Amino acid sequence: MEQPAITLSELDHVRIERLLERAGSRHQPAADALRDELDRAHVLAPEDMPATVVTMNSTVRFADDSSRAEFVLKLVYPEAAASPDTVSVLAPIGSALLGMSVGQSIEWQVPGGRKLQLRVLGIVHQPEAAGDYLS
Repeated sequence: MEQPAITLSELDHVRIERLLERAGSRHQPAADALRDELDRAHVLAPEDMPATVVTMNSTVRFADDSSRAEFVLKLVYPEAAASPDTVSVLAPIGSALLGMSVGQSIEWQVPGGRKLQLRVLGIVHQPEAAGDYLS
């Protein structure tokens, strides 16, 4: 299955590259998947980011079409992923959601071989849309 186009801000792209350099082998499968996402991303200046794109520190409403479950989670860096309403960008769901636009779907493999079919339903909050270009 071909993956949908994704968009990242320059700031998120740089920060995630640094994160991956520090992640080492303890997050290897997740880090590899995230590297693939960075490689295929269309990169924009934060102030040019459409409000319909999942960026770092965005709160996103999405569905897993394979289970028909809906979720609302904030996409964060690993050190901020301590609460149940957050998901780390190094987690399979976090990597899958990064850079996706409202209405897009992606099939994503999770540990254990199961596949999720994630669909972005809406953006509850996006820092760039709120004028916060440094989050």
